[in-house]
Amino acid sequence: MNRMKLNIRKGLIRFAAIDFVRKAIEEEADLTAFKEKPSLQVLAGVFLICFSFLLGWPAVALCGIAALKLHEPMIAVIGGPLVYGLSHLVFLLGMYFSGAKFTLIFLRWLSRVTVEKLFALIPPEPS
Repeated sequence: MNRMKLNIRKGLIRFAAIDFVRKAIEEEADLTAFKEKPSLQVLAGVFLICFSFLLGWPAVALCGIAALKLHEPMIAVIGGPLVYGLSHLVFLLGMYFSGAKFTLIFLRWLSRVTVEKLFALIPPEPS
């Protein structure tokens, strides 16, 4: 195994040893909790999270395009960071509404799947 794969595998082993990831693998974390019907509050949170992505880089790009078309660089200089900051606030509000429960369930599942897939791609060290 070449040196790069060996270093990646060592880092992956360290990552898999983190308590959060280790427990997710041991408990075979899955997404069954998402089968429950979500409340209106959770749906509002998910909507706000999705909306924040539209406010992020696409809105910043539109500020840049508007600045170029109107020959007003201050639109991009001031508007870009303001819109991007607003998108972060909307994202955080969405996370607050959707709750930590679903976020943790998703992150546990994502950690488990990522580690398992990466271990499958990188063969074990020869003994």
